[in-house]
Amino acid sequence: MSGSKKKKVTKAERLKLLQEEEERRLKEEEEARLKYEKEEMERLEIQRIEKEKWNRLEAKDLERRNEELEELYLLERCFPEAEKLKQETRMLSQWKHYIQCDGSPDPAIAQEMNTFISLWKEKTNETFEEVIEKSKVVLNLIEKLKFILLETPPCDLQDKNIIQYQESILQLQELLHLKFNVATEILLRQASTLADLDSGNMEKVIKDENVTLYVWANLKKNPRHRSVRFSETQIGFEIPRILATSDIAVRLLHTHYDHVSALHPVSTPSKEHASSVTELVKDDVENVEKAICKEVEEESKQQEKQSHLIQEEKLKVEEEQDDTEVKMSSAEEESEAIKCELEMKVLSETVSAGKHWRTDGISNVSYKPNERLVTFSLDTFGPVTLIQDAHINMPYQSWELRPLDVNKVLLTVTTVFTEIQIQIKENLCMLSSVKLKDKKHISLLEGTWMTPIPFIIALKEAGLNIFPTRYSHFYVVINNKVPLVEVKAYRQMALLSSTFAFGWSKWNLLCNSTKVVFKVREHLPEECTENPNWALLMFSGDRAQRLKIKEESEAFSEALKEETEFHSTLYHMVRDFASKEAMEKVRSSNCQFVNSVCHMLLSTRLLSYS
Repeated sequence: MSGSKKKKVTKAERLKLLQEEEERRLKEEEEARLKYEKEEMERLEIQRIEKEKWNRLEAKDLERRNEELEELYLLERCFPEAEKLKQETRMLSQWKHYIQCDGSPDPAIAQEMNTFISLWKEKTNETFEEVIEKSKVVLNLIEKLKFILLETPPCDLQDKNIIQYQESILQLQELLHLKFNVATEILLRQASTLADLDSGNMEKVIKDENVTLYVWANLKKNPRHRSVRFSETQIGFEIPRILATSDIAVRLLHTHYDHVSALHPVSTPSKEHASSVTELVKDDVENVEKAICKEVEEESKQQEKQSHLIQEEKLKVEEEQDDTEVKMSSAEEESEAIKCELEMKVLSETVSAGKHWRTDGISNVSYKPNERLVTFSLDTFGPVTLIQDAHINMPYQSWELRPLDVNKVLLTVTTVFTEIQIQIKENLCMLSSVKLKDKKHISLLEGTWMTPIPFIIALKEAGLNIFPTRYSHFYVVINNKVPLVEVKAYRQMALLSSTFAFGWSKWNLLCNSTKVVFKVREHLPEECTENPNWALLMFSGDRAQRLKIKEESEAFSEALKEETEFHSTLYHMVRDFASKEAMEKVRSSNCQFVNSVCHMLLSTRLLSYS
């Protein structure tokens, strides 16, 4: 048998091996300990240096804080100056109205409004055409009253004035509604003279820019004539056989304004909240020249009433029977194409008493996009409207504010369904373009310059609501920021907007509610916009700093970018890396332009709703 014998390890040799192994282990532990202590000392030293640097920067920031805030105060004088110009414009408008002597009342003077309403009440036997003509004056007065409530600073509005304007609006709405009803009755008295030669029944269409009337009276009572289609329109209805043999008349009143919802009384403001305007028309951000705390209280007051209804398609039918099918088309209605997830709503008798819209009693709803034709069946006649989710465009996906020219910027807000571009210059705003799912949509609002409040109302009524209300956070998941921080950020962004571009940053979601993060860069006309060189700024309302991270970084960090400092304002922060020409443009910006940009930023609340 062959094989090698194993060498026996003596006890002494085994002890020696164990000792050597223990010595090696101890040596490695000592080396690791020394390495850790060295690294820890280096880390602590880096921390000490960083802390000292941080403390020096904080001390430097604190040292010059008053100086920077004083300079910011001088720049922000543009806000009260813009409000002064607004007040002068309002006074000039009143004077122009006075010297016009066109017979229309001054909506701000109660005596003139009461006289106007009383005289119109006394006037009888008006034709529908005459009422339509008068309605233009009435609707203009209602609009003026709403704008007075929205645009007048709270300090200039007394409780009695607010109540007076509210009551005037309500009286005008009720009287206009009554006049249309009376004029319809007068028209029906002439039914036999307006009979259609083919059917023998009365058919009448009266069309205007604000109102379209369709009236049908069953004169022949022919059971075969159950389907009615008004000539040269896509508007029609079908009635059951029992009604086809009955003495009935049907009116479809299609208004381009809401003639139903606003007919119930509005609540009056409490004395504790004299600055709040009115439930009927409140919501727009008030008076950017007020103290910051006042702005925080007011900034969420957007136009609540207008945000709930798209007043585009209203159909009113005034007979109570069942199983009626109504067909209507809105080829001329500009906001039809932007009604994402639209619902049909029918108003019942309980709603007329001032409660709510209902969906029961309406069935067989179908929509043909190519023909833009809506077909549905009603259990009973009553007011019908199309309602859009007020928050369908919130939260926003991204946003950008970019200079176009001297005192002119482009605000782009991208939502799930739409991309909305708004131009702002001086005290005017304009819808520049609308894209629906990357497709250009032609809007009737495009190219029309308006002051901010009428512009916001017009966008809401067109279904382009990007203006949160005081209750929007109940319906939208938002990145809530401290209001004071938001307001300060918007004001200072507006001051810089003539030269600097601002944009959405994903890191704004990760910083806490007391800070906001956004992108900023100096806008150079010759600069390539495909790969712009953005800087990331973090702002807490009292301190601005440039972040070390980039938009493409993997993790969020509040670390300061090398060779940068803290500043108390955004103005002084961007001045560190901006050209002298850019800062000169900022200082020479038009006050009305800055005020309008600030108003739009406050109204959209980009930093919380993106």
